[in-house]
Amino acid sequence: MVRWFVMVVAMSALLMPVYADPPMTKLRIEVKTLSGRPVERASVIVRFVQGRSIIKLGKNIRKHWELRTNQDGVAHVPSIPQGKVLVQVIAKGYQTFGQQFEVADEEKTLDIKLNPPQSQYSSHQ
Repeated sequence: MVRWFVMVVAMSALLMPVYADPPMTKLRIEVKTLSGRPVERASVIVRFVQGRSIIKLGKNIRKHWELRTNQDGVAHVPSIPQGKVLVQVIAKGYQTFGQQFEVADEEKTLDIKLNPPQSQYSSHQ
């Protein structure tokens, strides 16, 4: 009985780091034009794309946020797990932006510059 209890305590001590929360990051996204002016009311979509949860038996960690920028062109993302994130920005009058970023710090600021729209191409001109 004592051996069994000691084994249970030892196993739980070994598995404790496995159940610990992953390191988290507070993400700040600044959206600006090429000239440096802030873009307000831009849609910012953030997806956590890298990593698997040991607690959930290897299933993907699915994290997804949809935000809007404020008047200063800033969107604050709540704490997210460190790793690769996909950031997409959609704003009226600008090209859609999408890129993956590696996030490994406690706090990170991403500066995103939006391009103006390109002219349409036609084979009839």
